[in-house]
Amino acid sequence: MRRVSKIAAAGIATAALALSATACGSTSSQKDSGTSSSSGGKAVKIGVAYDVGGRGDHSFNDSAARGIDKAKSEFGGSVKELTAKTTDTEADRVQRLTDLAGAGYNPVIGIGYAYQNSMKQVAAKYPNVTFGIVDSVVEGPKNVDNIVFTEEQGSYLAGVAAALKSKSGHVGFIGGVDVPLIKKFEAGFVQGVKDTKPSDNVEVQYLSHGSDTSGFASPDKGKAAAQGMLDNGADVIYTAAGSSGTGAIEAVAGKKGAWAIGVDSDQYQQASLDKYKNSILTSVVKNVDIGVYDLIKSVKDGKPLVGTNSYPLAKNGVSLATSGGFIDDIKAQLDAAQKKIVDGSIKVKTTP
Repeated sequence: MRRVSKIAAAGIATAALALSATACGSTSSQKDSGTSSSSGGKAVKIGVAYDVGGRGDHSFNDSAARGIDKAKSEFGGSVKELTAKTTDTEADRVQRLTDLAGAGYNPVIGIGYAYQNSMKQVAAKYPNVTFGIVDSVVEGPKNVDNIVFTEEQGSYLAGVAAALKSKSGHVGFIGGVDVPLIKKFEAGFVQGVKDTKPSDNVEVQYLSHGSDTSGFASPDKGKAAAQGMLDNGADVIYTAAGSSGTGAIEAVAGKKGAWAIGVDSDQYQQASLDKYKNSILTSVVKNVDIGVYDLIKSVKDGKPLVGTNSYPLAKNGVSLATSGGFIDDIKAQLDAAQKKIVDGSIKVKTTP
């Protein structure tokens, strides 16, 4: 942990953090208890740089937030949270991570692949700080925990469920941005559908492209895309698009007999989606909270996790939610598919 030796220096660092956060257009919240862990020793100071949508997206960022909240509850200390904007430049991301590391936060965690290049730069400048990145691998610095998941495996199971539940033989996949990470979700889902019912049609649409990350934070775009698929005859739609997925779920809920498949968090359990929950067939849960918690605990214990740490289906890194009981009738088929993935009988593709 980086420690500021003088009160004056701490004040300057804190002021600089607040100023730069405002300058780069980030939103921030801070929870400082100043308490020590019940297990003894100095509490950790956790710095978090969320992806667009931030805490409250009911999906990816919220999954990470659960791990942060658990760690703070157990270890005490403080949390500083900054959130990306869709207009961010690489300089904005570098500044955000630098602000956190420079103010003594350790670990500093980037939630999302967009922080890959910026973290490579900042981690090299702060070798005594442990950094973590979710959904990407930073090459070079030895003080980074690369937290990765087998999204394609969970998505394969979603594809099996979609094929078994669809009555029209037409299902849909909506991706937030057409980047390699989201292509993994698409690849697994399409393979799961086709392995189950080869004749089924899978309609695919992305909400934004390239460096435009608005597809992760545009519920209106998600709703329009889902409505178009429903109009074309789709009756099961899987959306991997952050908070944009809430719009897709809303559209599906307005169509009798149609099902939505959520992502990253168990969206059936989200209070803000309660009025749509009877249309949420299942969710592909990516347990980002586990990876984030593991990193924070390792820093607290003085044995920081670094390198690439993968959380596959076999380790409950990804799973298929059963809330609502809507997939209970196909449990045998899903269990059989999961067993084959875990034992290697099914090799799930990572590209479409």
